[in-house]
Amino acid sequence: MEVRGRKVLIMGAARSGIAASKFLANEGAKVILTDIKSAETMQNVQAEVETFGIQTLWGQQPDIKTISPDFIVTSPGIPLTVPPLVEAQKNLIPVISEIELAYRFCQTPFIAVTGTNGKTTTTALVGQLFKDGGRKVVIGGNIGLPLINEVKKLTPRDLIVAEVSSFQLETIDTFKPRVAIILNLTPDHLDRHGSMEGYRAVKARIFKNQREEDFLILNFDDPLVKELAYQAKSQVIFFSRKNKLEEGVYLMDNHLVIDIGEGPIPICKPEEISIKGTHNLENTMAAVAAGYILGLEPEEIQNTLKNFPGVPHRLEFITEINGIKFINDSKGTNPDASIKAIEAYNESIILIAGGRNKGSDFSYFAEKIKEKVKEVILVGEAAGEIKKALIEKGFYNYHEAQTYSQAVAQAFKLAKEGDIVLLSPACASYDMFKNFEERGQAFKELVLQLRG
Repeated sequence: MEVRGRKVLIMGAARSGIAASKFLANEGAKVILTDIKSAETMQNVQAEVETFGIQTLWGQQPDIKTISPDFIVTSPGIPLTVPPLVEAQKNLIPVISEIELAYRFCQTPFIAVTGTNGKTTTTALVGQLFKDGGRKVVIGGNIGLPLINEVKKLTPRDLIVAEVSSFQLETIDTFKPRVAIILNLTPDHLDRHGSMEGYRAVKARIFKNQREEDFLILNFDDPLVKELAYQAKSQVIFFSRKNKLEEGVYLMDNHLVIDIGEGPIPICKPEEISIKGTHNLENTMAAVAAGYILGLEPEEIQNTLKNFPGVPHRLEFITEINGIKFINDSKGTNPDASIKAIEAYNESIILIAGGRNKGSDFSYFAEKIKEKVKEVILVGEAAGEIKKALIEKGFYNYHEAQTYSQAVAQAFKLAKEGDIVLLSPACASYDMFKNFEERGQAFKELVLQLRG
């Protein structure tokens, strides 16, 4: 992609926007970096980028007619419905994501992972499988590392494993992963995508450019995902926790097996996998399929599965105090993710939930709480909505807190020896925190203060 002399507008000065700005400036583009945050708030960013000759515009939306960019790189967090992007599309100005930009400058094959839940764990596990197999691997995308920083360091022999969100997929164009994985689809981000069909259509963009030589790994047990196979031009590999498949990754005789044209090859027993929970068994199956089709040996895969520790903020054990275990699942940002977290434990649970609702219905979440949870502490914007759903299901063991400090203290007070205090909010973090990582870190620090 030739950008020298071209005018590029970058909308959103978070990590990926700053990285894209610097990269493009170094490639000779005329870069304008914008953000609706005030100039005072952006002082540190201003100091960081001005040495690259990057123009900046803070505290207002950019005027597309005045700037007249050749193309726009937009932050995933900015909806395509904001006036500048509507104006750009009306005038046929290309709007792309940072992951699309990285792809255009890259000769390295991609494994791309999407779905509603389990993306981060699966992405990290796939990356670890290939690292343990001796490949040079970069793990990034939606989990924090801007891939544009890495593309010049990589060769066609290396590998990029990218977590890709629906927001990023809205603005891809040529992006074509060698292997695409869709884990599951449950209601999420409906406030942005409008409906489940709209949400699924955006997720399906992950394989829209694939060809016959590429691979698409799909969850056979999820009807919305399974049906996407009919749209694929690439080779489809299913995985299933519940069914024995003619081909794919499935369970047989208490073994996870992979069967792709050579008969079933046992990998390991489910109980040997280090990350726990039925949802993580599904994530593991998807990762195993990716590893095997790109050349990893069963013994190599087995070794990683037995030792992979999981990822921060996803069913992360923090500590045990007076026989009470504290678990950080701040990555549980929708009801389905939090339901899976609740189902992962047999112990009595004191649940901390709440945050910003992303258009979710909390009915089934409330049902699962009534079935498995002893007490609930509600905090954040959606506390009232979750409370209403709990009352409708006849569950009254709820408590309300104004801050996370109050929530953790209340949970500790209610918990007994043998209980689990589980943070799994079922909501986004943006009402009280910058992101789920900051929320999880705050929870961890409050818990460790209890211990002294």
